[in-house]
Order: sequence, then structure tokens, then C-alpha cells
Amino acid sequence: MYIAQQKRRENIAEYILYLWQLEDLLRALRFSPEAIYTTLVEPNTCDEQQKQQIFMWYMSLVGLLKEEGKEQQGHLAHTLHLVGDVENLHLQLLQLPIGAHYRTLWAPLKEELPRLRIVIARDGIGDIELCFRALYAAMLYRIKGDESKQGAIEDVVSLISPVVASLADFYGKVERGEVDLFATDLG
Repeated sequence: MYIAQQKRRENIAEYILYLWQLEDLLRALRFSPEAIYTTLVEPNTCDEQQKQQIFMWYMSLVGLLKEEGKEQQGHLAHTLHLVGDVENLHLQLLQLPIGAHYRTLWAPLKEELPRLRIVIARDGIGDIELCFRALYAAMLYRIKGDESKQGAIEDVVSLISPVVASLADFYGKVERGEVDLFATDLG
């Protein structure tokens, strides 16, 4: 919970990927309250009241996964909504003067997206969601030690990472009021 809150404040991309990882971890623990407490809550070095808050937060995620019918797979509507927000920012940066540097990062990645869609096997999703899914898949391949699949997307991940990092940076700055997307003076 505290890690998620910190990631949400600091980096929207890391927050999204962290929540996706938690979804899979909760599934691996079979949504068992005992396993969740033992594995995810008990190791924390905080007082019992904080542990109870953390436990309740995990259980609320379990409730959402069940409520949304995502016990086996899929991502929570909350995170997909955030991905949509980041996608909207991406579309704005492709058009607005403030996005000039972003467009230079995006151009080489755009060329690789058709191949990436085939590798990730995802049609019907936006380009930025595809990028997030590729980053998440690469992370899972690394964890599982699946070098054959990891190699298939590793070259594209090197193009995705700076794009998503730039988007996350812009997102945070816009959210904190540090950047006006529509400013005419780019200083």
C-alpha cells in the first residue's frame, strides 16, 4: 500500500506496472487471506494498526478483481483507466508544440509497433497500452528466465522505456501543475 502510494506520487508508469504485478501476485496466492497476510503483510516492519491497513488494502484489491471478474487474468479497470489517461497525454504530445522532444523519442518506436502487436498478440488496444503490456511481459520473462520470449521483445523494450519514462515525467508534471501543455512560450 505504501509502496503503491509512493509510486503513484512519483511515477505513474511504475505505479501501473506495480499494480499489475500485485494483481498477478494476489492470483498466485489464490486470494487466500492467510497467504496474503503471511506473504505480503507480516514481513512489514510497522505497527499492527498499519499492518491491518495494509492487509485491508490488499483485500480491497482482491475484492475488485473478483467484482470485475478478473480472478484468472486481466487488469483492474482503475489501472486501465490510468493507461488511458497516459494514452491521451501521448496523443496530445504528438500534436502540441510542447511535445517536440517526445515525438523524436516516439518516431523509432512507432516503426516497431506492428511487429510488437504480433509478438504480444494484442489487437484492439492503444499504442501506449501495448507498450505497457510489452514492458510487463519483458519483466515476467526476466523473472521466469524465459530467454527465448525475452529476446523477441528486448530490442523494442529499449525503444519503449524512454517513451514511457518521458510520458510518466510529463504526466507527473501536468498533474502537479508544473507544465501547461497548451503554453505557447516553451521557454
